[in-house]
Amino acid sequence: MKTKLVHKSVSSRMWSALKQPKWAISVMMLGLLGFSTLAQAQDTLDTGDTAWMIVASALVLFMTIPGLSLFYAGLVRSKNVLSVLMQCFTITALASILWCVVGYSLAFSTLESQTSEGLSLGAFVGGLDYAFLNHLTADSVSGTIPEAIFIMFQMTFFIITPALICGAFAERMKFSAILIFTSIWLLVVYAPICHMAWSGEGALFVRWGVLDFAGGTVVHINAGIAALVACMLVGKRKGYPDKPMPPHNLTMTVTGTGMLWVGWFGFNAGSELAADGTAGMAMLVTQLSAAAATLTWIAIEWMKHGKPSLLGAATGAVAGLVAITPASGTAGVPGAIMMGVISGIVCFLGATTLKKMAGWDDSLDAFGVHGIGGIVGAVLTGVFCAPSLGGAGFDGEHTMGSQVLAQSYSVIFTLLYSGILSFVILKVIDVTIGLRVSKEAEGQGLDLSEHEETGYLL
Repeated sequence: MKTKLVHKSVSSRMWSALKQPKWAISVMMLGLLGFSTLAQAQDTLDTGDTAWMIVASALVLFMTIPGLSLFYAGLVRSKNVLSVLMQCFTITALASILWCVVGYSLAFSTLESQTSEGLSLGAFVGGLDYAFLNHLTADSVSGTIPEAIFIMFQMTFFIITPALICGAFAERMKFSAILIFTSIWLLVVYAPICHMAWSGEGALFVRWGVLDFAGGTVVHINAGIAALVACMLVGKRKGYPDKPMPPHNLTMTVTGTGMLWVGWFGFNAGSELAADGTAGMAMLVTQLSAAAATLTWIAIEWMKHGKPSLLGAATGAVAGLVAITPASGTAGVPGAIMMGVISGIVCFLGATTLKKMAGWDDSLDAFGVHGIGGIVGAVLTGVFCAPSLGGAGFDGEHTMGSQVLAQSYSVIFTLLYSGILSFVILKVIDVTIGLRVSKEAEGQGLDLSEHEETGYLL
């Protein structure tokens, strides 16, 4: 909180008056009253902030149901359309309960050792103080908004992150395995990474001075590397890559993309947790990065294939949205446009050339867009936060070089932590109940084999 400082030059008459006991006592009382008012202001709800955060929470939930659901559903074959919708819808319900039972506590409660000088458990994960939200009342406040709204807002991030992973193993993973993996992964992987980035003083990424305004590491890199590990362990779809597997409904996909784009304003601008200038700038740079990446992607397709595609435009938009996420609170207009262009190029190469060279079947490019886009965005956040490039400035005493280094540390740590633990979780599930449906079930389609339903009349 900024406070005005009283100018040092005081007239001699005022100084003489202040030396009188009755005046001194009065000034002291006024000072105490002022400090008391400031303290109360810190705990007072702001109706504007509260209203905005209610909207932002709804927008981010809208990104998963129906935004991501439709985006993914249109990209799969018609015999698997309901399976993707079912996965996103059920994950929304499952994650909501897990968040309130223990997820929020692991992410945002703090251990007594968290602020100690040396690294301790508190730097990596929270405690169980907030389990079942037993501390929460209607009067609980977090900053200038009700804590219930802060919990709801963060819950929407907890929901969408595992839903993103589903794009990598679409059309071939057991529904039961997905639910078990999601439950364990959210508590063992997501909650600690969230804690390290956003729980405040003493958390690992905060100690490093990492800038992650809205989830470059927490959401996109975290989900992206888990998605890559999952698609490799589950294996390729039957017939891939020899058999063509085009999207069955691009109209559905682009409709979902539009919902994601609009919902992303809640994702990024909402992460300021206030209706202020930073939130406004976050909204603007989000729009510009998405627009620049869209144009970049279709320009590459135009030059390479002779025609731009609607699928390319939609994928480019998501790439730009992913990349700007960690920088949305610190980048300026020039940085946002450049991040959009760079992410459009790099994610295009990741989802096409790199994917083909590596031979993995990342069905809906969860790693190619979210993993690679998240890495690009996290590292470039350290560049485009520079005031000389229109940014808001570095963290603490960082320079551009040291800020990029801090950002890189968080990227490497997230890749290793999420990648290794995701591998272990998936391996255990594979050994116990199995990850993949049978060849017959895959050939029939997951809509019928897993849910006894069809998305369309046969």
